[in-house]
Amino acid sequence: MQSIQSIQSIAWWPTVVVLVVATITDVRSRRIPNWLVIPFLFAGPIVSASFGGWHGFGQSMAGLGLGALVYGFLFWMGGMGMGDVKLCAAIGAWIGPSQLLLALVITGIVGGIMAVCWAAFGGFLGELFSGSGDLVFGLRKRGMRPHPELVLSNPLTHKMPYAPAIAIGTLISFFSH
Repeated sequence: MQSIQSIQSIAWWPTVVVLVVATITDVRSRRIPNWLVIPFLFAGPIVSASFGGWHGFGQSMAGLGLGALVYGFLFWMGGMGMGDVKLCAAIGAWIGPSQLLLALVITGIVGGIMAVCWAAFGGFLGELFSGSGDLVFGLRKRGMRPHPELVLSNPLTHKMPYAPAIAIGTLISFFSH
């Protein structure tokens, strides 16, 4: 049975390829295609089991579950697309839960910086901060329901492709883990 480090080194190139393609398609069309993510998602547990046995398979499934849970919640709240959820779950299937947790933290930081820059250059920085305040401080009144105006399904909402942030966070996690 090989170590987790060797499984992560095997995961590097397939992950890089998928992240590059996902980033390009998300920036161009605001979509991450199933033909890219679904095979990558299913291959993760298979490769992990091949190189790490049952432990590798378990780590892969835990990473998949963590990615699906965290980004699934964000999707449920209306702030994340389903392509982002599937991409994050697939990445988790390849890198496991501990590295994914690090990738998620870095992705959140990178995504926040990208959102502020995007809003500043787009001229809607005040709207971004106002909406963020409504999300955080309106939670008590709204409960665990999506904000009616700040969801991706609202055609008036500014939508930022999030695959670039996921890509940067994941790639940095390979060097930090």
